[in-house]
Amino acid sequence: MNECLTTIGDYGLRAVGIGERLLPKTDFTLCQHFTLIGSGMIWNIYFGAIALVIGFVLANAIALAKASRYPFLSIPANWFILLFRGSPLFIQFFLAYFLFLNLKQSFPLFSWFTSAWAGALVVLFLNTAAYSAEIFYGALQSVPRGEVEAADAYGMSGWKRFIRVIWPTSMRLAWPAYTNEAIFLFHATTLVFFSGFPAWQQRGDALYYANYFADKTFNPFIPYPILAGYFILLTLIIVGIFGLINRRLNRHLPQSARIKRPRMPLIR
Repeated sequence: MNECLTTIGDYGLRAVGIGERLLPKTDFTLCQHFTLIGSGMIWNIYFGAIALVIGFVLANAIALAKASRYPFLSIPANWFILLFRGSPLFIQFFLAYFLFLNLKQSFPLFSWFTSAWAGALVVLFLNTAAYSAEIFYGALQSVPRGEVEAADAYGMSGWKRFIRVIWPTSMRLAWPAYTNEAIFLFHATTLVFFSGFPAWQQRGDALYYANYFADKTFNPFIPYPILAGYFILLTLIIVGIFGLINRRLNRHLPQSARIKRPRMPLIR
């Protein structure tokens, strides 16, 4: 027990540069597996949480642009969605890293973006914004006409009608699908350190450490199930938080009419 507590103290925050610098080389214990993979989850949560917040704002803007009757707004929005939904996320990481690497030579500011904490984050929030924008656009098109007409009857128009009626209703309709997108986003964070972005001083995410143990022990049946367990726990937390938000969005509806919390997603 004391040895495991020492391991947690040495490696619990190693992924962010706190604690023991060198990774264990031999005699790997189960505690080391859980601690280092759990340490790497800090990066997965960081990427997922920040990208989700920024991507949510950007996705709403893109959905509105796509729904606009003005071509100079709708056409770029459609192309943005096509670009990021039509290409694999792994390729987006790869291309973004080499783009930032080339830009760094002319613009030193872009040196930040060759690091995963900034560069990979940009790719993630652009990618999730494209998927989420399509969800929000579909929800905007599904707002019942009767609710809009009721808002008109109350004298609401323009921005006030959108904020008070259209946007809340579209969020209520989109939320179950958006919950699944949030889960997929956190799962997608495992690709960061297996794409172009390097893990500086072996400070990687959960999959990075799981792969390290699998390579050293030639036994993938310990680290990968541990990794899966961490992500299942994270998924349950996300579903719980988004479920509470879903209840809040539907609080004005009778119980029988409320949109149910989404089931666990199988495919994207």
